[in-house]
Amino acid sequence: MSQITRRELFPGVWLRAVHTEKFKSAYLSVTLLTPLAEETAGQNALIPWVLRRGTAVHPDMESLSAALDELYGGAIEPVVRKKGETQCLGFIASFLDDAYTLGGEPILESAAALLGELLLNPYTQDGAFCPDYTQGEKDNLLDRIRGQVNDKRVYAVHRLTSLMCGEEAFGVDKLGDEDHVRVVTPVSLWARYQQLLHTAAVEVYYCGSASPERVEAALRAALERLPVSGEREMPECQVRLHAETEPRVIEEAMDVTQGKLAIGLRTGGVTCWEEEYPALVMCNAVFGGTTLSKLFLNVREKLSLCYYASSMLEKMKGLMLVSSGVEFEKYKTARDEILAQLQAVRRGEIADWELEGARRTLIGGHLATLDDQGRQEEFWLGQAAAGLDTTVEELCAQFEAVTREQVAQAARKLEVDTIYFLKGKEA
Repeated sequence: MSQITRRELFPGVWLRAVHTEKFKSAYLSVTLLTPLAEETAGQNALIPWVLRRGTAVHPDMESLSAALDELYGGAIEPVVRKKGETQCLGFIASFLDDAYTLGGEPILESAAALLGELLLNPYTQDGAFCPDYTQGEKDNLLDRIRGQVNDKRVYAVHRLTSLMCGEEAFGVDKLGDEDHVRVVTPVSLWARYQQLLHTAAVEVYYCGSASPERVEAALRAALERLPVSGEREMPECQVRLHAETEPRVIEEAMDVTQGKLAIGLRTGGVTCWEEEYPALVMCNAVFGGTTLSKLFLNVREKLSLCYYASSMLEKMKGLMLVSSGVEFEKYKTARDEILAQLQAVRRGEIADWELEGARRTLIGGHLATLDDQGRQEEFWLGQAAAGLDTTVEELCAQFEAVTREQVAQAARKLEVDTIYFLKGKEA
């Protein structure tokens, strides 16, 4: 069994430590959480990558790699994520657990120190970020932003959310946009970095065999250069209800061989903070969240209307997003059938095997999180962003108790907000 503790290292800086002897590696992350905003998203997304290029002590990638090699070949990678309307940026580190070092020597303290060094002691030139590093990572980020269109399945959902939530922070991409990234300079990026260090909420995560007290001491030492600030508050997420009487339908044409149909639904205000949330998660599993779902078995397998069809929840934003790939001429038939399957769930037309199959798949998927350090860290970051402490096991117990009628009730609250179809230029 793992022991989970949560402690405040400094004002607004929290450590969640999972004490377990299940893994041969230890996992460590430091994440800055800041409100997602169009003006700052690009700069924020750029910062971890520029920081990863070098520190005052290890001024280039070569010397950083040498330092990581001394930690039995550990790894520290920049990461930018989005949780609700919060942009999460920082580093994830993985290194050999102390229990498995050859001479029993401790690695945790050195790994934490290197992580703190990357975040708080960057390589600078003339009092700002290095121009070469900044330009190089700007080019890389611009490539990543432009490259998002290449995966049409992901792109269609991205376009759906940006159109559906165009006036909301959720509509902003976690990487920002080309226009705002292009104008970033080493000096403007440095100013934004300083602002983040003073205002962002900070989540620190550890998973490994070290005691909570030792982890706390190592991270306190590693992050002692963080500015003391009373401004570190977790960003909030605004939840909207569907305001229109009819769903918006938006069609766009690109040079594609397969149509992409994405449907955005509002959950009627049900989010991870509501009592009905477990029923909503089960509703998503029955409707399109698993390979036993109505979308997969009926729309895809039985009727062959889609190459793929699934649904996912945005737990903090109160959205359900349907994603499917269709032949151009089958678009309306597929759309109508997807909505017909939703109506069936609303009416409670859920066979016992569908309900229990969805439940077992859902619970199995959640429990599998406990066997994967990366997924565990992702889960706890999401909980932290939402201000929740519910464990995986507690969530699974809630799913066990959900009834067919509760699933139907959750489905009846769903409202179709926006339908997006990406079609071919000749369609």
